[in-house]
Amino acid sequence: MAEVTDVQQAARERAYALGLDDINLTELDLWRTDTIWPYFERLRRDDPVHRHPAHHHRDGAFWSVTRFDDIVKIDSNHEVFSSEPSITLDDPLEGFALPMFIAMDPPKHELQRKAVQPIVSGASMASFEPLIRSRIQTTLDRLPIGQPFNWVDSVSIELTAQMLATLFDFPFEDRRKLTYWSDMATAEPDSGAWEPGRYEEQFQEVMTECAAYFTRLWNDRVNAEPKGDLISMLAHGAGTRDMSPEEFLGNLILLIVGGNDTTRNTMSGSVLALDTNPDQRAKLYAAPNLISSMVSETIRWQTPLAYMRRTATRDVEVAGRQIRKGEKLAMWYISGNRDEAVIDRPNQFLIDRPRARHHLSFGFGIHRCLGNRLAELQLTILWEEIIKRFPAIHVNAVEHVPSPFVHGYSKLTVEIPTRF
Repeated sequence: MAEVTDVQQAARERAYALGLDDINLTELDLWRTDTIWPYFERLRRDDPVHRHPAHHHRDGAFWSVTRFDDIVKIDSNHEVFSSEPSITLDDPLEGFALPMFIAMDPPKHELQRKAVQPIVSGASMASFEPLIRSRIQTTLDRLPIGQPFNWVDSVSIELTAQMLATLFDFPFEDRRKLTYWSDMATAEPDSGAWEPGRYEEQFQEVMTECAAYFTRLWNDRVNAEPKGDLISMLAHGAGTRDMSPEEFLGNLILLIVGGNDTTRNTMSGSVLALDTNPDQRAKLYAAPNLISSMVSETIRWQTPLAYMRRTATRDVEVAGRQIRKGEKLAMWYISGNRDEAVIDRPNQFLIDRPRARHHLSFGFGIHRCLGNRLAELQLTILWEEIIKRFPAIHVNAVEHVPSPFVHGYSKLTVEIPTRF
């Protein structure tokens, strides 16, 4: 198990010294420095349904739900806890709302989700597997040995961009545009990704660029016979072919982010987890049949999307707290996945954990992650191929994404030893 650093110890002391009303889970530095954990621990213990005052977030007050069982109850009850109008704490920009099916309630949610469901059918998974393996093999074989490099860019981004290009039947040479649009769609206004004071303007510019590119693809597909890619499915689906341009763009962003950030950050997280837990790496290399369990444990341990928002449709009580109609709740999956009351030794990374798939990272209820099986498949194949080639992957430096929504890595400097 990884040792506690001075920075982590200082964060723990601060988290327990602050008054509850002074804890702000959306403070970007807590995510940039990866020191968010003791704040969740404190809230799970002392105030598991915690009200953040309006000054904690640019779009006003919200509730933080941090315990596993409370999150499951909320996520499984879409009638009382709506996904509309947004699944993030940010409200839609005035005049530039981007509706997407993850932020819709029934019946429209089902109609639009159904249109793209075939992309993750059993038959699709079987057809993707040889292609995924071939690309992973090629990517790994090109990595430098004995020299530092950025795993995020060379492996995690590259593999997910290739997969996204395949899912959309997107021009392969432009695949990094998908990464860029995904990153910008989720970048915080104060993250450094935008020019100061120009967030809304630049966000609209980037999203308009994305829409223009995909509209050309839509026009090609809508006038052709239906095919098995996501654009064709949307163009011909009964619940999506008459979408407004705003809904088309919103669903594109949903599918791009869902296919990019989540898998990509778990690919990086798995490298970090195994390097900081060398006993678990040794166990994996000695028993490769544990790869599937290790993948599920990584998805729990990493939690690539930290939270999802819901909005109360009526006055309701949650764990003894009165939530009013119209108030926002953040279901902190990342906290529920470390809930001591539900998960044994939750802060430890254990690749043979019993019931490893019992986690919150894919959500519950009608919005459970559409691509969870595809993500697991990519991660499984990646590690099947890694352990054939590399004795270890050592992490030299880590840079975290400054975001309370996307829990990920902007850079992971690694080095692969020269021999087993």
